[in-house]
Amino acid sequence: MLMVGGHYTYAEVPLFDGLFGSERNNYDKVGHFFQGFVPALLAREILIRKNVVNGDFWRSVIIVSICLAFSAFYELVEWWVAIATGENAEAFLGTQGYVWDTQSDMGLALLGAICSLLVLSSVHNKQLQKELFKG
Repeated sequence: MLMVGGHYTYAEVPLFDGLFGSERNNYDKVGHFFQGFVPALLAREILIRKNVVNGDFWRSVIIVSICLAFSAFYELVEWWVAIATGENAEAFLGTQGYVWDTQSDMGLALLGAICSLLVLSSVHNKQLQKELFKG
């Protein structure tokens, strides 16, 4: 996914031009969704294996918070690199004139983390149970 965005730049991936009638290329939004989706599983695995938090509710709150922290840090790094390189920040960041780009990126990471927990937690629990009874 990153290689496609790196080849075209995130604002110019052909498949996403004008998708769903949008004036901007939303390829980067897919990446930000998965920026929450994938780390949620990793964080969940670590928190369960290390027995850091008991209870599904608080574990989920912490997992979502970890994903949002990761997303916020990524947005800060993007900003710092744009400032440090003196590049056209809008082109580098892929904001395409969208004033709420950073907030929507983080919103999609939040949505990705929540979707990951809702869709994959039961599957993950079954895998962990199999491993527990195996060992």
